Amino acid sequence: MPDSTEAVPSAPEGGAEPGLFAAVREAIRGAHPKYDYTEGSIGRAILLLSVPMVLEMLMESVFVVVDVFFVGRLGKEAVATVGLTESMMTLVYTLAIGLSIGATAMVARRTGEHDPEGAAHAAAQTIVLGLGVSLVIGAAGIAFAPHLLALMGAETSVIESGTGFTRVMLGANASVVMLFLINAVFRGAGDAAVAMRVLWMANAINILLGPCLIFGLGPFPELGVTGAAVATSIGRGAGALYAFSKLWREGGRIRLARRHFRVDAAVMARLARLSSTATFQVFVGMASWVVLTRIVAGFGSAAVAGNIIGMRVIMFALLPSWGMSNAAATLVGQSLGAGKPERAEAAVWRAGFYNMCFLGAVGLLFIVFADPIVGVFTQAAAGPEVHRYGVDCLRIVSAGFLFYAYGMVITQSFNGAGDTRTPTIINVFVFWLWEIPLAYLLAFGLGMGPHGVFIAAAVAFSTLAVVSAYFFRRGHWKTKRV
Repeated sequence: MPDSTEAVPSAPEGGAEPGLFAAVREAIRGAHPKYDYTEGSIGRAILLLSVPMVLEMLMESVFVVVDVFFVGRLGKEAVATVGLTESMMTLVYTLAIGLSIGATAMVARRTGEHDPEGAAHAAAQTIVLGLGVSLVIGAAGIAFAPHLLALMGAETSVIESGTGFTRVMLGANASVVMLFLINAVFRGAGDAAVAMRVLWMANAINILLGPCLIFGLGPFPELGVTGAAVATSIGRGAGALYAFSKLWREGGRIRLARRHFRVDAAVMARLARLSSTATFQVFVGMASWVVLTRIVAGFGSAAVAGNIIGMRVIMFALLPSWGMSNAAATLVGQSLGAGKPERAEAAVWRAGFYNMCFLGAVGLLFIVFADPIVGVFTQAAAGPEVHRYGVDCLRIVSAGFLFYAYGMVITQSFNGAGDTRTPTIINVFVFWLWEIPLAYLLAFGLGMGPHGVFIAAAVAFSTLAVVSAYFFRRGHWKTKRV
């Protein structure tokens, strides 16, 4: 690595690694643009990448629980509206995550090859593609919002009160897509601190505006549940614009110019092949979540609301873990680009262990304190029946956190290597051929209701972790070219 003292400005003379707190400060501030993640200590590289990524996802976690906290004050219909709309938003998230997987893999690989021009060009092509598709989805969502709620099994009261929320969320989906894609570019380039600051800003705006627009505080209009959607769209839209502006600055790890946005058929085709498989991979998992929500909806709005509250609390823990998983994916992509597959594999197992320690501790807390935790969200208007379903969901799903920890890291590492096919096949088997039939059998065949759906989800994600580890050890992902 050339000029190592400049590349790692926080390292003391003699090449010794800085202390833990110094490294954490450097990670939050942003590692020096010339720091090379393909050299030196793997643990330090994971730390520098994962700290801002975990903090980024932590803010998203805070938003997830704060949002449902305020909406829960409006009653079970409002919570059900949010849950059913979020299920429909899986199409948007599928597109955004699929494209972001392709963007991260290509940008990380070009960065590992020390090709900043190629990284910037791939990033720009991804942004153009994502924006075009999201505009089409937005138009359809605005036109068909009430019909989509009905299709999801919403009760008449939910459709009447929630159509505005659904229209705003689907109509403004471009803000979600752009935020996903641009932050994926930063992460792939190793500029995780910028992605962290972008998401913190977006969700801070969201959290501040949410209660104002929901309840009509001060000069703001009282929009009810629709206010939550407006706040979310404003916050994420502002974050996306800020992130886009950071891509044009000098001195960063990646910098865009107008020339990068000229459509390049070869790069676009390569990105489309990579992202299409990744998009289908995400769709498999997201679609299974939609089907599970539809199964739960068969037991009434209270069951849907309890399921949503329980899963929102679970996401509070899982989103920071995705930060660790994204760090592993970046290290895999850059290490393979530098011709160091052994370093890539070692980074994955190390990140998986760190993730297991974190999720294991959180899972134990959720199991022991599920009742008071869910009570924070149900003590007002939601009611005891919603509370009971929420506690059941939280306890059962949290029991599999130790497995999820490795499964999340390994799946993202496949994607970081550009091997989107392997996790896609695994997802089809685990979610469509195993989880959904099991959930239906337990819920209706054995009469377990939503309890059976929660069990099926925990079993499926644990199965995913074991199967993914088996294929990861076979090592075919090391030979993928991006």
